[in-house]
Amino acid sequence: MEQFNLMATAAAGIEALVSKELKDLGYKTQGENGRVRFQGTIKDILNTNLWLRTADRIKIVVGEFDAVTFDELFEGVKALPWDELLPIDAEFPVEGRSRNSQLHNVPSAQAITKKAIVEKMNSVYHRRTALPETGALYPLEVMINKDHVMITLDTTGSSLFKRGYRVDKGGAPLKENMAAALVLLAHWFSDNPFVDPVCGSGTIPIEAALIGRNIAPGFNRNFVCEDWSLTPEGMSDELRAEADSKADYDTPLQIFGYDIDPKMIEIAKVNAQEAGLAADIHFETMAAKDWHTDLINGVLVANPPYGERLGDEETVRQLYKEMGEVYRPMKTWSKYILTSDLEFEQFYGARATKKRKLYNGSLRTDLFQYWGKKER
Repeated sequence: MEQFNLMATAAAGIEALVSKELKDLGYKTQGENGRVRFQGTIKDILNTNLWLRTADRIKIVVGEFDAVTFDELFEGVKALPWDELLPIDAEFPVEGRSRNSQLHNVPSAQAITKKAIVEKMNSVYHRRTALPETGALYPLEVMINKDHVMITLDTTGSSLFKRGYRVDKGGAPLKENMAAALVLLAHWFSDNPFVDPVCGSGTIPIEAALIGRNIAPGFNRNFVCEDWSLTPEGMSDELRAEADSKADYDTPLQIFGYDIDPKMIEIAKVNAQEAGLAADIHFETMAAKDWHTDLINGVLVANPPYGERLGDEETVRQLYKEMGEVYRPMKTWSKYILTSDLEFEQFYGARATKKRKLYNGSLRTDLFQYWGKKER
């Protein structure tokens, strides 16, 4: 089976998590800003789309070359083996990006890339008319950075954060892959309790349950590459059956989600039901300041409202103060709180053990980590 040069794209700050996920799946990786490179077959493409929790997309790197003129771009694209990737009826829209390059006109770069592919396909298939583009979708992108051109073919379709379970999301949702990243960064083990005290539509507890059950995050959705002629018939079904056999539906989980808004709790319950995890998560309407527990050695992960997102600054900082009063005495619990407020520690009332810079969309945030000391 043919090997492809591949890359998993990722939000800034979580490339190392994507790389670890790939290594855990058995791949050798090379991390770069916003992406992790690896190699694999069409089966590996399906497998990584199915299993990666923190990546955005899996792309085939069709080719790379330097170009400072549109003639060089045309010839570089035309030289690539398009007939080995695209069938004669492929629908292949071309997106484009350019940074710090002489070829800065993106619409022209897209048009020339498309023209070069058409000319290559017509020469291979001895055609003179326009290609029909009535078949399966093959989304392409031409990226130019510092005069270096990279042509990629997206295998995913809708971004991997779209798991398919979120029926409703409320006012300020966290993407599913970022929620999974927070759970993984918290080093939670499924035999310990897990709490999200400001759970909103339930994304963080649901991602924790998917991890606790070892359920493939892409199990209930499709990928654009499943319709390609490159993909052997039945391979997707085989990989999904294999993934289902690896799921653990028996280990008891202690996962809790709370929110002050009863409407959000109802939405969270519907989303958990859609994910098939309603029995694994206890959702309840409760203010963060009212939550207490006798459980020990737990992990708390929270994405509270922050000034840019919801509410006013004074209200939000009062919430941080209440969190500190409740959480600081919980010595065996580890707390992970994501916010863009760099003065969070001041209002929480304690310095974090560690801080990690992450991006929630385009918004710079910090993950304030307070590590607990486990009781044996």
